[in-house]
Amino acid sequence: MTFYILSDNVDSLVGMRLVGIEGEVLHERQAFLDALEIAIQNPNVGIILITTKLVSLAPSIISEYKLKLPRKIILEVPDRHVESDIGQVIDQYVSEAIGIKL
Repeated sequence: MTFYILSDNVDSLVGMRLVGIEGEVLHERQAFLDALEIAIQNPNVGIILITTKLVSLAPSIISEYKLKLPRKIILEVPDRHVESDIGQVIDQYVSEAIGIKL
């Protein structure tokens, strides 16, 4: 199983490629949803990383996929465009993952 990133910017994609994660840069909602569907259908991809800006293009669809996909993990990753404190973002992710508010 491999990782795959769907990003709205080149910086995030390049950073992930440095650690061996492939992906693509997308800006339009339909192109994003098409690429997401292809990643979901790829049996080699186990974890799909999506930047926050792309998640905001289709939050309800992403939530539905998170709940219904038995063998895929979809994670939202903050990028340089996120204006929140990175510590709060990490706390939120950990809280969601373990089900306990930190």
